[in-house]
Amino acid sequence: MPYKDESLTFTINGRRKSPVQTNIQYTTQDKGTAKLSFQLMKDGVPLPLSAAVVKLVLLMSDGSRFVRNIEITDKLNGRLSYVLSDEEIRHVGTVQAELDVSYTNQQAMSIHEFSFEIKKALIDTDIPPSVEYYIDDFESLKNKINELYNETIQTVEELRKKFEDLENIETKDGAQKKADAVQANLDTHKNDKSNPHGVTKTQVGLGNVDNVQQATKAEFNTHNTDSSRHITSSERSNWNAKETTTGAQNKADTAEKNAKTYTDQHINNKSNPHEVTKGQVGLGNVTNDKQATKTEFDTHVKDATAHISAAERTKWSGAQLFKITNDVGGVLISIADTDDFLDRIVKVGKTFGTFYSTGKPTNAPSTLSTRGFFHFTSLDSNGNGTFGYVVAIDYKNNMYSNYVDGNLGWSGWKRHLTENDTDSVPWLNATYKNGAKTGERQLQYKKQAGALHLTGHIVTDREVVCASIPSSFAPSKGAVKMVGVSGTTGMAKLIVFSSGDIKLTGLISNETNSVTGYYIDEVIPLN
Repeated sequence: MPYKDESLTFTINGRRKSPVQTNIQYTTQDKGTAKLSFQLMKDGVPLPLSAAVVKLVLLMSDGSRFVRNIEITDKLNGRLSYVLSDEEIRHVGTVQAELDVSYTNQQAMSIHEFSFEIKKALIDTDIPPSVEYYIDDFESLKNKINELYNETIQTVEELRKKFEDLENIETKDGAQKKADAVQANLDTHKNDKSNPHGVTKTQVGLGNVDNVQQATKAEFNTHNTDSSRHITSSERSNWNAKETTTGAQNKADTAEKNAKTYTDQHINNKSNPHEVTKGQVGLGNVTNDKQATKTEFDTHVKDATAHISAAERTKWSGAQLFKITNDVGGVLISIADTDDFLDRIVKVGKTFGTFYSTGKPTNAPSTLSTRGFFHFTSLDSNGNGTFGYVVAIDYKNNMYSNYVDGNLGWSGWKRHLTENDTDSVPWLNATYKNGAKTGERQLQYKKQAGALHLTGHIVTDREVVCASIPSSFAPSKGAVKMVGVSGTTGMAKLIVFSSGDIKLTGLISNETNSVTGYYIDEVIPLN
């Protein structure tokens, strides 16, 4: 279908702009053909409208007002158009217009004001003037009613009732009299301190309390701590267990008589009546065996074959002049959780040896348990290592080394790389966001040899976060790269944030509408 198509380009920024006086002119006979086309730009690139609703406000010269939803023809490149309706094209004169954009995240902006002319066709010279108000949706109508009545209308039913209530509106004097009467009743009730609602003690949570004078907490505490009036459990038990005077005397007389007879019998019993044992007399370790004679003992003591000499002991003890392990073959040094790893090796290690650590001491090479060895080629006057190295291996087979220089100190732990660190690092899938999806290849990432590797083909809108990776894989200060597009020749800017978020922005291409995706194949240093 042919149109009278007029195009306008608006650039969005914060600078004040006067309304645009265009040379656009339609007639009242341009029914269904008067078309306005718009191109929205920001910062030199098209404004994305993927999550936006755009409205066109038309204020006619006769006071008529229309608010229309406008068709977005190209969301990625900020293109939209609108064909004037038959109702709108018959309003002759200068039309003041404005574009308004609302996003789903509650952001909104006014784009630009402009004007154009509608001229009366000769065939329409008998059209009478009229004033109309047209609004595309209920929300706009509701806001208009709210402006008129300074109230909040939520539903169509509330709107209908509002018009019904207009016939029953109270006069100002009548409303004031009713308000004064209500206020007087309220003041009287508020000042009534005689329990006008008949509240009971049960309703305030004191149903079990009698209306009698209570002892104070101080009086209770004084009585409770009165040790003269109260007895303790031990006192009660002792008093109940006491013997009467008469009973105690009878028992004492009988016991004295029997004790004399028993004592005489016991004194004359020589058969170990108490069953005393050898342990009770201090000989519990002695066996009931024949003992060696003093002569036999002296002969054995002088037997040089059965015994070793002090010289032999010194020789054998010095066989490991610098111990690598302890005496039973275990590690030479155990490093406690509270130790400084390197300080203990320097001060205890001496020359050469082995160690064990849980991985929790300060300055440890790994948070895992480690074992290894150390070697100092020089010691100071206190026997502490001054030059040398230490090698540690944790229980996940990671190897670390460190070197100490007596003048410079420790050089720092270095982890030794294996083929798993350089040749066998797996690719991981990035997480897509805001509607992004895989094109020809899944977007993947890995960290290898101090760099972030990215590969894939992604289909997404620009200017939004389209994917993310863990922050531990991202460059610490962020990075920007130029990547190629698919579907045509061009380049876009890839931004990798330190948080791990990934975004595409900007576009250099002569065929922006032909872009189908973005190739991301980059190696980015992590520091």
